[in-house]
Amino acid sequence: MGTLLFLRGGGRGGKLVFMNSLRVRMVWVLLAGWLAGSVLAADSESWKAGTARANITPTQPLWMAGYGARTRPAEGKEMDLWIKVLALEDARGHRAVILSGDLLGFTQSIHQRTCAALKQRFALEPDQVLLAPSHTHSGPVLSGALYDIYPLDQAQMELIGKYSADLEAKMVETVGKAITDLAPARLTARQGTAGFSVNRRNNPEPDVPRRIAAGTLKGPVDHAVPVLAVYVPDGSLKAVLFGYACHNTVMDYYRWSGDYAGFAQRAIEKSHPEATAMFFIGCGADQNALPRRRLELAERYGNMLAAAVEEALLAPPRTLAPELRTAMEMVTLNLGPAPTEPELEKLTADKTPMVQRWATRLLADLKAGKPFIRTYQLPLQAWQLGGEQILITLGGEPVVDWALKFKQEFGPQTWVAGYCNDVMNYIPSLRVLKEDMPPLAQSRWGYEGAQATMVYGLPAWRWADDVEDLVSAGARRAVAALRAQER
Repeated sequence: MGTLLFLRGGGRGGKLVFMNSLRVRMVWVLLAGWLAGSVLAADSESWKAGTARANITPTQPLWMAGYGARTRPAEGKEMDLWIKVLALEDARGHRAVILSGDLLGFTQSIHQRTCAALKQRFALEPDQVLLAPSHTHSGPVLSGALYDIYPLDQAQMELIGKYSADLEAKMVETVGKAITDLAPARLTARQGTAGFSVNRRNNPEPDVPRRIAAGTLKGPVDHAVPVLAVYVPDGSLKAVLFGYACHNTVMDYYRWSGDYAGFAQRAIEKSHPEATAMFFIGCGADQNALPRRRLELAERYGNMLAAAVEEALLAPPRTLAPELRTAMEMVTLNLGPAPTEPELEKLTADKTPMVQRWATRLLADLKAGKPFIRTYQLPLQAWQLGGEQILITLGGEPVVDWALKFKQEFGPQTWVAGYCNDVMNYIPSLRVLKEDMPPLAQSRWGYEGAQATMVYGLPAWRWADDVEDLVSAGARRAVAALRAQER
């Protein structure tokens, strides 16, 4: 038996060719081999990306993290809370995972245990793991942080511990699902702009509407919206990772919510149903979305941010070559002056309950002979994607000066994320640190560079004066480590 093949050729129409079955099988084998080889070659020169998500909305009435004035646990939800994972693999097989979450911040203990589990199960080193909370102030308290802020009884402590343990297990499981989902992809980098963040240190909140109208807002800001887009081979959007340097503090109520970042992700996923939208917060420790405290404002800011992402997706992209480099520094920061026993004795009678609890706990440590820690390990990462796009991540709550500084030092193709891996305190620049030392030139100063250490339970009045030098040096070492990998 023979087989009739229709072959398209040059010119109009085509040719009919009669071939025997053996020759046909040989042609198809050769063609299939050529196609398979082409696909493998393409795969070997492309990114691979995978995504996964898990719902982390508490089912128990847990205390909410972020506002010391809250007096009771959560009472329902505005929207579900999520963790989402983007796994990446370059052409050499080097992997990294980004885990975003609708949480105030991950703690040192959660970061350490999660990294240990990911190393054991997936051979991922800490430099390959990025935990990026949104810093929503409408998420749950986690174990290992903020215990002095709230009047937590034993029952609440147990609920927090159980929720945190379940969260860690979900994080590891979701990373595994994203790795299993790895498939060929194309990555692009773009940048948009959104203008709703305001420097809260330099603009009294009641004056902001008038200053916006007059165009007289003051202080440094970072309105950039970095956008990393992930496409599958047919051109469909698989994931979009975007950032913004602004506190997620529009709402201060008792309902679970991702705040403006939650609304932004929801809007993007509504527009792109097959895509996973993920948010990371930039250096927004001294930046607020103002005015605020109304739900329609949180949704409006979220839609503004989503629109900035959508506009960026329409701009000509920078396609990133399938090259991934990762580095990490654990920067040893020095704590400043510690409170003395007489100072703590006095503060145990302070009118602010949080201050009372902080002072009482530290005083008990002193009397028990337990020494105060004098240093803290700040996690700092540097990633390079496509041989050009740099992502620097800082732990803690960094003020906007850090983003402006690193973009100037390392180039315009630099993104800076804050609140990553471990949120243990604010990270002031030297400028902010000095502004917050008494006597204060502005009555609203004092928090980011000093008073926040009490909120986070650290046994010090502030960081030491060398905080900017140490963090800057750590970033330079991490970026240098990336560039050394190019050789």
